[in-house]
Amino acid sequence: MKSLLEAQNVTRIFDSGLLSKGHTVAVDGVSLMINEDKPSITTIAGESGSGKTTLARLLLGMIQPTSGSILYRGQSLTAMDRRARKKFRREVQAIFQDPYEAYNPIYKVDQTLTTPVRKFGLARSREEAQQRITDSLRMAGLRPEETLGRYPHQLSGGQRQRIMVARALLLNPRVILADEPVSMVDASLRATILESLVKVKRELGISLIYITHDLTTAYQASQNIYILYRGCVAEMGSVEKVIKNPKHPYTRLLVSSVPLPDPDIRWGREGEIEAKASAPSAPVKEGGGCKFSNRCPYVMAECRQAPPPLFLTDDDRAVACYLYKAGAPVSGRDMAKSLARD
Repeated sequence: MKSLLEAQNVTRIFDSGLLSKGHTVAVDGVSLMINEDKPSITTIAGESGSGKTTLARLLLGMIQPTSGSILYRGQSLTAMDRRARKKFRREVQAIFQDPYEAYNPIYKVDQTLTTPVRKFGLARSREEAQQRITDSLRMAGLRPEETLGRYPHQLSGGQRQRIMVARALLLNPRVILADEPVSMVDASLRATILESLVKVKRELGISLIYITHDLTTAYQASQNIYILYRGCVAEMGSVEKVIKNPKHPYTRLLVSSVPLPDPDIRWGREGEIEAKASAPSAPVKEGGGCKFSNRCPYVMAECRQAPPPLFLTDDDRAVACYLYKAGAPVSGRDMAKSLARD
C-alpha cells in the first residue's frame, strides 16, 4: 500500500502569549493515512475546540507540527524543495467553511477560477482555460452561464461554496480537505453539495478528508471516521460501526445529541449516557489522565492516572478508553494504516 497523505503521531502546541507561560495542546498525537491506490472519504469529527481545524491546517502545511510529521508521498512537508512543494499545493486542495471569505468582493468570481489556471500553467490558450473552468463548474453542479461574470454578493452561499469546489477540481487534485464545507449553507443545499463531493470521489478518484461536527452528514458521506476530543483521538474506525454502535462515552454523547426527526421523541435514546462533571476534588492534570474523565459517568481510578491507549474492539475500530482494556492495544499509526488499507 502506498501512502498519499499521512500524519504521523502529530502534536501541535500553541503558547498562550508573551506574558503567560501557559500553552494549549490543540492536536495531541494524532495519526491519519490516505491510501494513494484506494480513494476514500475520511471524516474528522468532534465538538468545537476538539482540534479539527488545527489538524486540517497541519495536513495542508499551513502550520508546522510541534512534534511528529506530515508526509506527502512519503516526503516530509518541511523537507520539500520548491518544486515538490508546488506539486503538493496543487494536488492537495482545501474547501473552507465560509465561502464568502475566500472572495475579493471588488472582483468578479471569474478571478477565483482564472488565477489558479494561470499560476499553475494549466492551459496553453485562453480557449483551453475557459473550457477547463466550464467543465469544473459543471462537475460542481453549476451552470457557467449563470455563474461567470458575477460578483460574490450576487450569488447565493451555496453557489459560492460550489465555486470553491470547482476551483479545487480545476487543479486535478489527489486529495481535497473540506473543512465544514456545508455548515454555512441552507439545510436544503447541504445534501446536494455533499453529493457533489461524493461524486468527485467516485468519478474522479479523488480522496476527501471531511471535517465536521455533523455526524449525520459524516455517516452519509464517509467510509472511516476519527472522533477527536480535546486534540486526542477518542475513537476511530469504520463509520458504520462508530456511528451505529459507538463505544467511547464521548462518541455516545455526540451520537445521542443528534436531533431526531420526530418532535414527539426527545433527543437521545434510552440507555445513552449523559455527560456529568466529576467532583472538583479529583481534577485531572494536563497529560495526567484521560481528558474526558471529568465528564465521564464511567470514570475509574486508572482514568486519572494515565491517558488510555487505543484498544482494538473490532478489526476496523479502536477506542481510547479503559472500558475496553481487554482488547489489544494498538498504535494510532498502525490503526490508520489498517483503515487506509481496508
